[in-house]
Amino acid sequence: MLAGLLVVFPLVASLMLFLMKGRQVRNLALGLSVIPFALAIAAYMQFKHNPDSSNLLLNCTWIKSMNIHFALGLDGMGLLLVLLTTFLVPLIILSSFKTEYTNGHAFYGLILLMEMALIGVFMANDGFLFYVFWELALIPIYFICLLWGGEDRARITFKFFVYTLFGSLFMLIGLIYLYNHTYTVAGTKSWAIADLYAAGQGLTEAQQSAVFWLIFIAFAIKMPVFPLHTWQPDTYVTAPTQGTMLLSGIMLKMGTFGLIKWLLPIVPLGLAKWGGTAITLSVIGIIYASCIAIVQKDYKRLIAYSSIAHVGLISAGILAANQQGVQGAVIQMLAHGVNVVGLFLIADILLRHTGTRDIDKLGGIRSMNGNFAVLFLIVLLGSVALPLTNGFVGEFLLINGVYQFSPVTAAFAGLTVILGAVYMLRSYQGIMLGERRDAAVAFGSLAGSDKAVLIIVCAVIIAFGVYPKPLNDLAEPAVKQILSVVNK
Repeated sequence: MLAGLLVVFPLVASLMLFLMKGRQVRNLALGLSVIPFALAIAAYMQFKHNPDSSNLLLNCTWIKSMNIHFALGLDGMGLLLVLLTTFLVPLIILSSFKTEYTNGHAFYGLILLMEMALIGVFMANDGFLFYVFWELALIPIYFICLLWGGEDRARITFKFFVYTLFGSLFMLIGLIYLYNHTYTVAGTKSWAIADLYAAGQGLTEAQQSAVFWLIFIAFAIKMPVFPLHTWQPDTYVTAPTQGTMLLSGIMLKMGTFGLIKWLLPIVPLGLAKWGGTAITLSVIGIIYASCIAIVQKDYKRLIAYSSIAHVGLISAGILAANQQGVQGAVIQMLAHGVNVVGLFLIADILLRHTGTRDIDKLGGIRSMNGNFAVLFLIVLLGSVALPLTNGFVGEFLLINGVYQFSPVTAAFAGLTVILGAVYMLRSYQGIMLGERRDAAVAFGSLAGSDKAVLIIVCAVIIAFGVYPKPLNDLAEPAVKQILSVVNK
């Protein structure tokens, strides 16, 4: 029941919003978006009581001739990402309350439609269904960026669409190849995840290598990983703030989640042969994106490049394929999702209050709004992984996991800590400290909705930095199960 409701309710809510008119649509959208979070909390309580509960599963025949099932299920890792999605969507909607969007009913309807697809990706236990939800998630964000984006949005959004669709087609080819190598007890082919695991592991090293790259490219584009990242900075900057939050806070987690659940267990020989190459690309991305972030003047673009660096470390930890690396990746996915939403809201607040995001034109804001300075600092410290913030736990495990793969690679990957501190602290210094500049003269007080979102984000950053045990306990069994399939 809960498994079905988690997917169906956001779909129904989005259809309701498409039919609404008037200014109250955003209040209704916020109210409706809280319900999936309540359902996710109920699923968490059920999972804690009985992880194998039928409430957390849904499996019915969808296309009988191809043995395709509408199969949904929650393990600890999927549940954490469903919780992240349903937690962030209300915050993303609340963050939009000081911005007037034309056709707001369509804007908020698309957000909830995307939430449905994202939850479906994290719950799908059928390869074909996973691909359907994967593609469905692209459609709402495409229209959000195209209709409400900034300057030159048509060209930039088209590039984003082509990149991601191109990668998805590679993944579809890989999944079809696996499907054609499945063989059930009844002698039929199957899209079930367990059957795809078995089919992949039965392939030769050369076949697994081909499937590895077909599927990895799709995930690498979505995250993104160097050199498939070129769509990301322009798209993040041009998209409306809420679109950027969806892309960075949740959508890129589709790629990292896919690596863990849909790549590692399917092609262990391919991973053994090519995982080192993929890790190298991820680490190059960390250093490359960090160096570019250091010289950025537009604060939103700086955050976009910092996201590439963070995700590069997550990717490297996953591909190291050990307990610390994969579990650290799961924890860091959650931390990055929360932190980056806070950072992009801060960039939006700066633009709304001063008319610019140019760091060189800002300064001295701390003296005009001390509360904002404190909230900004907490989000920033979470992003640079200060101990006792949520960013530290995952980053520590990730570097540990990469070290087990290669100490030299870990040394380069660990530069993300130093370089991240450089560009984040320098940006804070330029924006908040020093003397007032013309752009920041009349900064003013924060809106209630902005303050509420930042306070909630800061509370989560501190709470899970001080006490990460619930997240680790939920992730650990799922990670061990995945790795047992990889290493058997």
